[in-house]
Amino acid sequence: MICYVFSEFGLQQLEIDYLENYSFISCVVVKNQTMEQKPPLPPFTEETAKQKIQMAEDAWNSKDPERVSLAYSPDTEWRNRSEFLNGREEVRDFLTRKWNKELSYKLKKDYWAHAGNRIAVRFEYEYHDDSGQWYRAYGNENWEFDENGLMKKRFASINDLPIKEEDRRVK
Repeated sequence: MICYVFSEFGLQQLEIDYLENYSFISCVVVKNQTMEQKPPLPPFTEETAKQKIQMAEDAWNSKDPERVSLAYSPDTEWRNRSEFLNGREEVRDFLTRKWNKELSYKLKKDYWAHAGNRIAVRFEYEYHDDSGQWYRAYGNENWEFDENGLMKKRFASINDLPIKEEDRRVK
């Protein structure tokens, strides 16, 4: 936590763990020292909702858990199939496991609807497991964003279908 302290020495910035360990005349605590923003910001138009969806598709297709996790608020809440995740660290760990199992992953997202700070998305992606079996996954996601454009909630329903490699269509 960053605390700005006013004392006889003027304004000082301190990084602290617990306020009770310090004696201050006055202290202003700044929640987000560096305000993270991920434009476009809500409320969304159809155009900005589609931009947000394309940004998510591009990030997920990078298969970089760190990059993808930065689009989510530090306290993000997820439901992905039967898993419930809380916070960026759990998201990063989940994505690392996911892309270690889902090989040659390729995703396509499509706009479904939006209102205010929410976007609904339908998607499909394809991958193969370590035995070479290909799958196509279909699903829907409901997204809710905070005022800084970071995804605060993600609820995904997903179904998998085994396919033959020659039947792939998301390349």
